[in-house]
Amino acid sequence: MHWCRSVSRRTSLSLVLTLMGAPAVLAVAATRAAALEPTADGVVAAVRHARVADAAAAEYAAYLLRFGRARVVAAARSYDAGITAAAHKQRAIPAFARKYGLPCSACHTVWPQLNNFGQVFRDNGYRLKNERDSPIDQAPGYWPVAARITPQFRVDRTDHQPVDAVPGDPASGQIEKTVTQSGFDLSGIDLLMIGTLSKRISFGLIPAAESDGSWHIEAAYVRFNDLMNTTWANLKAGKFELDNIVSEKRELLLSGNGGFYQSYHFVPAGDATSFGMGDNQIGMELSGHSINSYTRYSAGVFSSTDGEVGLAQGKGYDGAFALSQAFEAGALGLERIGVFGYRGSRPTTFETLDGEPVPGTGLGTKSFYRTGLAGDFFFGNLELLPLWMHASDDVALATSSFGGAPLPAGAQSPTWNSGLLEAHYYIGHQLALLGRRESIRMSKQTTPDLASDFGNVDATAVGFRWYPIMLARDGLAVHGEYSWSNTIGTAPLSGLGSGAPPLDAATSVKSSSIFMALDFAF
Repeated sequence: MHWCRSVSRRTSLSLVLTLMGAPAVLAVAATRAAALEPTADGVVAAVRHARVADAAAAEYAAYLLRFGRARVVAAARSYDAGITAAAHKQRAIPAFARKYGLPCSACHTVWPQLNNFGQVFRDNGYRLKNERDSPIDQAPGYWPVAARITPQFRVDRTDHQPVDAVPGDPASGQIEKTVTQSGFDLSGIDLLMIGTLSKRISFGLIPAAESDGSWHIEAAYVRFNDLMNTTWANLKAGKFELDNIVSEKRELLLSGNGGFYQSYHFVPAGDATSFGMGDNQIGMELSGHSINSYTRYSAGVFSSTDGEVGLAQGKGYDGAFALSQAFEAGALGLERIGVFGYRGSRPTTFETLDGEPVPGTGLGTKSFYRTGLAGDFFFGNLELLPLWMHASDDVALATSSFGGAPLPAGAQSPTWNSGLLEAHYYIGHQLALLGRRESIRMSKQTTPDLASDFGNVDATAVGFRWYPIMLARDGLAVHGEYSWSNTIGTAPLSGLGSGAPPLDAATSVKSSSIFMALDFAF
C-alpha cells in the first residue's frame, strides 16, 4: 500500500515516445550514452539504459492496448493537471516502485488504489515480464517489504445501548444509554511482503498486528503465473482475498462505521454463519485474464473456515467464482462490470468426547450462498463503485439449531438483498473526496414473529484524503471522515457501543464515527 508522485511532463512523454518508437529510441539512447562516455563504464551504462527503455516499452504496452495510443499521450501531457479519465484506480506497495524504477503514478491514481496498468501488473502476478522480475536480478539491498499504520483521533457514539441501571449490579435491571468513546488511538499495522520467487512464481506474505498488539497472518500465498504459457491460466494457493471488484482490502474509507462493507459481513440476528465476503480465505484459485485485463475470470475452492487456521470445522469446502469485462466508453474512460458468487457450508454438530465437541469433526453441514453484480465506472474524474448482492443461509444456520435441536415453529431460510454505491471524486493528483451509501433489506425473515424490517441496515460515509507526500519510497495521507449507520432492532455491525441489541426490537440504533487520521506507508 503506497502512494505515488506524478512523474514530470517530460518524463511522461518520454515513456510514451518510447512506446511509439521503441527501436529507434533505444538505438539513439544507447548511441548517445556510449558517445558521452566511450569507456567500459560507459558501455555498461549504455546497455543498462537500453534495457531500462526496453523494459518501459514492454511494461507500458499493455497500457497502450487498454487505453489507445492517443489517450496515453493525452494522459502524459496532463500529468501535472492530476487524475484523468485514462487513469483508473488500483494499488501496490512502495517496494514495487523501488524494484522497477517506475514512478508510483504508473500503477496508481491515489494510494491505495490502482489504475489500469496497475491492474495488469497485479493480474500478471506483480510482474512486468522483463529482466527485473526474478529476485536474482535485483540489487542485493532490495527487499520487497512495506509497512502501513494509521495514528488517529476518533469519536464513536452509539445510542439505545443497554447497560445495567446501576453499574456493577446486574440485578438492577437494564436501561438504554448513549455510549461514547473518544480519544487518540492507533490502527493495527500491516507488513506487506509481496513479490516474486522466480520469473513465473509470485508470493504474498502479510503479517498483521491488531491495535492491541496481537499478531496474525492476514495473507500468505504462492502464485504460479502463465501456466502453459498463457495469461488465461494462473494458480494461487494459500490465504488471500477473494477476487472482488469492490475490494474491502483496498478501501479508502477507514472509520469505525465506514471502514468496512456492511453488505459483505451482514447475517440476520441469531444467525451462526461465520463468513464475510471481504475476509481472506484459505484455499486455491485458478484465474486468467486477457493481455490487457479487459476480460478476467477466477474460480476457487476454499476450506469452510472463513480464513481461520486449524480446520476446526472439519473437512468442508466452499466455492467461489468471479467474471468481469471492461470496455471503453469514449472520453469517459474504461468501465468494468462483473458478476460473482460464493457457496459455502458450515457444520451444525460435532462428534463428542465425554459430551464435549471434538474440534475438526464437523457433521450435518448446511449451506449458504452469496451472489451479485459489481462495477467500476468512471465519468471524468468521478469514479462510481456500485454493488448489489443477494444472499441466503440455511434455516439451521440462521436459527443456530445445532446438535439436532428442533427448529423454531415456522422457521425458514432467510434471504436478503444489499446494495451500495461508493463515489470517489479526484481533484488534482493529491485530493480525493469520498462518499458511500449502503442499504441491506430483509426479504424473508427467519421466523414469522419478526417484523419485516427487523435487521435492516442503512449506512452512510463521507470523507476526504489529501496526499501531501506520494513518493516511490513512502506515502502519507491526511484523512478525514464522518460515517453513521442505522440498524433496526440489532447491534451495529461495527461492534461499537455495548455490542448488544436495543431493549425494543423495533428501535432504530444509530452509530456514528468522527475520524481524523494520518495514514502512512513506507
